[in-house]
Amino acid sequence: MSDFTRRDFMAISGLAAGGAVAAGCSPGGGSRAGSGGAAGGHADIVVRGASVYTVDDDTPRAEAFAVKSGRFLAVGSSDDVSNLIGPGTEVIEGGGMTVVPGFIDAHNHPFYSGTKHLKQVSLDVRSIEAIKSALGERAQNTAPGQWVQGFLYDDTKLEDGRPLTRADIDDAVPDHPVSVTHRGGHTGVYNSRAFELAGITADTPDPPGGMYYRENGELTGRVAERAKEPLESLIPAGTTRAERQESIRLIGERMAAAGLTSVHETGAGNDLVSYQDAYDAGELHFRAYVFPNGGDESGLFPALKAAGIRTGFGDEWVKVGGIKYGADGSASERTMAMSTPYVGRPDDYGILTMDQEEIHEAVDDAVRNGWQIGIHANGDLAIEMCLNAFERAQREMPQADPRFRLEHCSLVNEDLLRRIRDVGAIPTPFYTYVHFHGNKWGEYGAEKMEWMFAHRRFLDYGIPVAGASDYPPGPFEALMGIQSMVTRTDMQGREWGPSQKISVEEALRVCTINGAHAAFEEGIKGSITAGKLADFVILADDPHAADPFAIKEIEIVRSVVGGRTTYEA
Repeated sequence: MSDFTRRDFMAISGLAAGGAVAAGCSPGGGSRAGSGGAAGGHADIVVRGASVYTVDDDTPRAEAFAVKSGRFLAVGSSDDVSNLIGPGTEVIEGGGMTVVPGFIDAHNHPFYSGTKHLKQVSLDVRSIEAIKSALGERAQNTAPGQWVQGFLYDDTKLEDGRPLTRADIDDAVPDHPVSVTHRGGHTGVYNSRAFELAGITADTPDPPGGMYYRENGELTGRVAERAKEPLESLIPAGTTRAERQESIRLIGERMAAAGLTSVHETGAGNDLVSYQDAYDAGELHFRAYVFPNGGDESGLFPALKAAGIRTGFGDEWVKVGGIKYGADGSASERTMAMSTPYVGRPDDYGILTMDQEEIHEAVDDAVRNGWQIGIHANGDLAIEMCLNAFERAQREMPQADPRFRLEHCSLVNEDLLRRIRDVGAIPTPFYTYVHFHGNKWGEYGAEKMEWMFAHRRFLDYGIPVAGASDYPPGPFEALMGIQSMVTRTDMQGREWGPSQKISVEEALRVCTINGAHAAFEEGIKGSITAGKLADFVILADDPHAADPFAIKEIEIVRSVVGGRTTYEA
């Protein structure tokens, strides 16, 4: 695979050398692509002899298309594009392979996960002993007193049949403070040294919106939501600007290999700088729609708002998205706020991290300042609170097309579905969760699972549900997402919520045009349509014809963004 050059990116986007976010664009807009490599009216790329699923209602199937200047020039039969082939045209023979629009992940954390892959210990292992070994090895190479950090820990995937505890970490790393982040990101496990530094004991009261877990009056080491803040605040940021750029390159290569061509970065700190640095270096492998974090008065959002910048500012590569808030806990870590309790925990209804007034204030502020807003709301209780705020804002400050977003929107009911449809909100439920996180669903029960990650019901209500992984909490492989939505079956073959199954064709729309719609970009991406950005993926096999339980095994042959190959097998 050849790397992008700065010249390549400048040609694609037509930007000035000052950086990716150089000029404002209205939602749904974007700068036109620059000139391509082929001379005259000839195409830069022609793909022919393929099975092309365009996700374009006017021409749903094709066998060929042409690309020029980073956009689709023509779509149709091989004969239709033959006259566009010239001396400088790259001709890709489909050979029966399948081509689909580039996959769009509408809720992901590339900067966060890329940095962790770069700096921390991966604990994507299957035993407590393996976790202890990995942490102990890192501690041997860490200066005394410095933090040892691990991520991608998942309590339900351990063969021990129990979660990691403070005592386990103490045994492996007694002298360094240790932070182990659950892959869901809402809980962590800490050792005794970390609690000592933070001044937290078994008698420390739980803060609002957080919890210190105890057993027999002692801290287990597990900490949830806002209770993590006193511990995490002690950990130095520990990354340089160059490392942050490198994290975007690193995670971008992985995502390109999975067919992702656009990613919604939902919750950014200084990520705009990192994305622009990666862009300038020719190391940005996907288009980024960047959501700053809300609630941080010293963060990116207040600065952008004060400068008059709002949703849509940027170009086709790096664009300012909405403002992101979090109203409750996690589906995968079983802390989301529900109106009914968890199975086996009759007094546990989950955790709210915002109250109703805080949600109202966040939504009103976004609307007044021209920002799309996305609120993390997993449980039905949190979703209802967000809808209260969306509906009030529409009554008092009506917008023609606000596209309020319900990030995750995991547990719904008929009343919530009706309200989501009527206010025009966009849900982004996890698309790989049913398959990847099957061991967790017993804590919700069969009845709730018929209403969780409710892709079938969203579509039946005419709601343009978008595909989302939330990586690292869920894998970002869109083909796994399609398999999960189609089969509703986990890795052990157990079926969860079968009434929510959708077809491959519907799942493909969820992962492409619906993701574009969630960012006001359906006019420029999300389908293989003449005039749109030439983002596409070549697959070795057709997911429509494949064994539905093996869709995730289909090989990604090539990923292309704006006519430039970002991954090739």
